[in-house]
Amino acid sequence: MSASFLAPIAALLYLAAAGLHVMHLFQHRQGLSRGVAVLGGLALLCHSVVAIQGVTGAGGLSLGFYKISALMFLAINLVCVLLMLKRPLQNLLVVLFPLSAMSVLVSTFAPETAAITTDLPGGLLLHIGSSILAYAVLTLAAAQSALVAAQDYQLRHRHTRGIVQILPPLQLMETMLFELLLVGVILLSVAIVTGFLFVDDFFAQHLVHKTTLTLLAWILFSVLLWGHYKLGWRSQVAVRLTLAGFAALMLAFFGSKLVLELVLNRG
Repeated sequence: MSASFLAPIAALLYLAAAGLHVMHLFQHRQGLSRGVAVLGGLALLCHSVVAIQGVTGAGGLSLGFYKISALMFLAINLVCVLLMLKRPLQNLLVVLFPLSAMSVLVSTFAPETAAITTDLPGGLLLHIGSSILAYAVLTLAAAQSALVAAQDYQLRHRHTRGIVQILPPLQLMETMLFELLLVGVILLSVAIVTGFLFVDDFFAQHLVHKTTLTLLAWILFSVLLWGHYKLGWRSQVAVRLTLAGFAALMLAFFGSKLVLELVLNRG
């Protein structure tokens, strides 16, 4: 089936799953219901087809600003589902599913902004793959940090209803945050190393700003992990550094692509 047919279906399924999950949260139901799992699973299947069709074609890869969005959110959702087998991260789906709905529609119906890339060596594919996985895990970490911030604020002000009743205990929420950060930093380290090894001439390819911001994000995340395990940093410090690192990472990826492809027309 074509992406133009499946994208609206995927978007509707995502929105239905998100709406059902929100309704269950208001009813204080724990875990992920079967209805949300079924709707979300069908949405992921449609999303997978849309993302693959969007970035492949004409014997190469299309990694333009709009096309890559569906692939990024597919990776984020798949990582989230995988981690949900061990950790209660289902509350993140309230944010991820609507954003995923938007990503499949944008990827399918927005114009192409980059040329098809052919003959990519294995080392460069490793760099691209590790970069996407790193962005996926660290996006989950940023979303998790926002929940930690809201929960910590509610507890500090002695509010015992609302989000406090929905989320797991704060200590578990922080543990999950630092687990995500650790995995994300490892993947980001692989992406950085493979980038230096397999990407030629950062200046000629207009990658210097992307590289600088990515390294800044890596430093912020690494300092946070060191501070947590050595000095016991938690809560608000963790939230601030996580969101700062995520902002740098998103500017590195989407900011640089936006300027190059949409402003300077350099696909």
